Amino acid sequence: MSEFGFNSVGSVLVEDGAASRLGAILKERFAPETVLLITDPGLVKLGLVDAALASFDAVGIPAAVFDQVEADPSEETVKKAVLTAKSYQASMVVGFGGGSSMDVAKLVAVLSYAPSTRKRQSIDDYLAFEPQSLEDLYGVDQVQGSRLPLVQVPTTAGTGSEVTAVSIVTTGESTKMGVVSAKILADLAILDAELTLGLPRHITAATGIDAMVHAIEAYTSAIKKNPMSDALAKEALKLLGSNIITACNDGGNLEARRAMLTGAMLAGASFANAPVGAVHALAYPLGGRFHIPHGLSNSLVLPHVLKFNASSASDMYAELAVLMDIGAGSNDAKTDAFIGWLEGIAADVGIERHLRQLHISHNDLPMLADDAMLQTRLLVNNPREVTRDDALRIYEAAL
Repeated sequence: MSEFGFNSVGSVLVEDGAASRLGAILKERFAPETVLLITDPGLVKLGLVDAALASFDAVGIPAAVFDQVEADPSEETVKKAVLTAKSYQASMVVGFGGGSSMDVAKLVAVLSYAPSTRKRQSIDDYLAFEPQSLEDLYGVDQVQGSRLPLVQVPTTAGTGSEVTAVSIVTTGESTKMGVVSAKILADLAILDAELTLGLPRHITAATGIDAMVHAIEAYTSAIKKNPMSDALAKEALKLLGSNIITACNDGGNLEARRAMLTGAMLAGASFANAPVGAVHALAYPLGGRFHIPHGLSNSLVLPHVLKFNASSASDMYAELAVLMDIGAGSNDAKTDAFIGWLEGIAADVGIERHLRQLHISHNDLPMLADDAMLQTRLLVNNPREVTRDDALRIYEAAL
């Protein structure tokens, strides 16, 4: 066994209804002076943040809301959120929502931090204090210094961002940059399955398959695969694969929702330490160019990447097939059964299975292949080397 390191969040709380007593939880664990809750306008409109905000009032913790996070958040959004945190002199940041809100919260916790002695000076001094700019953070292990306490509360079972050390920012029309650092791992992740009740079927399906991709790609990661990430990936896949159909068919099934949320968290912790590969590398251009939701982008290319990888990873895919009690015979036969099972899930939950259903044409594929080859941070983790021609053929198969 090779040497390895493993990083994760400080603590995880799985508790139905925890959002309604968020203030009490944070007061007991952190005693914050002020809190900034970062979320998106859709969740505010649905009233999902109301109970959390009421819980802060109940325990006397002043709280403000930044609710301008969009899908694939931009640099401008991050900077606006940082300015809000500084103006409010927040002493704690809470990410509340999907992966976008939680990714923004990670960066706000770093960029709005200031030493306590400075916070007692004028607000102008505090606003001007900038130990690092957002642009300084891009890349691996570029975060310096400290951050504000950070709590993450996911409202979908997919990204696993609540337990990852990665934040993705949209830097142009079709370009993204990542911040990767153990310093942006949360102090606490709170999983409240009640927040996911009634989540639309399509979103449940896409985010659930996204989480399954995290588990599968972590299990086959070429460079940092390790016993801890393997164990988490396998347990995540069991929970997700056994509950995704139920969660889609019965959105009010609290037990299935809790299992999906827990599985997504475990998959997130796994791929945070054994990074994902070509599925994500080929999915990112679909989001960047055509604004297809990330989970759906992963689902569209998943079976075709696995078929491409099979010559190098059939032993690992076969192990996952055995885990899920799928297939029999040789590793190749089990791999085929495993891929067929994943295709069957996509069909059963009713999400799009072909790029052409999203108005992507054959003429778009060379551009997508070019973009995919820029994802070197991800491609290096794939169990089989991917060339531009390989990427093009995978997109063609997915069309």
